[in-house]
Amino acid sequence: MVLLLLALPGAAQRRVAEPSPPVATVRTEVRVQRVIIRVPRAPFAPVAYSAPRALPPIQWVEKRTDRCLPVESLAAVTISRTDSVDLLLNSGGRVRARLADDCAALDFYGGLYIKPSSDGRMCASRDVIRSRSGGQCRIAAFRALVPAR
Repeated sequence: MVLLLLALPGAAQRRVAEPSPPVATVRTEVRVQRVIIRVPRAPFAPVAYSAPRALPPIQWVEKRTDRCLPVESLAAVTISRTDSVDLLLNSGGRVRARLADDCAALDFYGGLYIKPSSDGRMCASRDVIRSRSGGQCRIAAFRALVPAR
């Protein structure tokens, strides 16, 4: 029977199929992930008409504080001066972020955006805050705010 196969035309050209070497498949996947944290502006409390008299506004005094804040401690932001924004903390505290480079605090009327760093903290002289309109300001310093006596 083998002789019959060899007698067929083209038998000399036919060879037994050798297994081909395995082909390695390489899959490359690139993911770009951008995380931006939005800190909303603190809402204004409506004036109650039944209140006998309004309390005087709180006068804040600035004190020294750390150069960095944990981003997760931020609750809201208020604008009280033209050169800074006040950050309200989850703990009930208040910290003033002084802005550098003649940035106007009014740009942050709708809140601010923070791009968190790998250490999870926002630091003065390192990080910037961004407004909804696309502007950004570098944080010059943090100051803790305490009520005046």
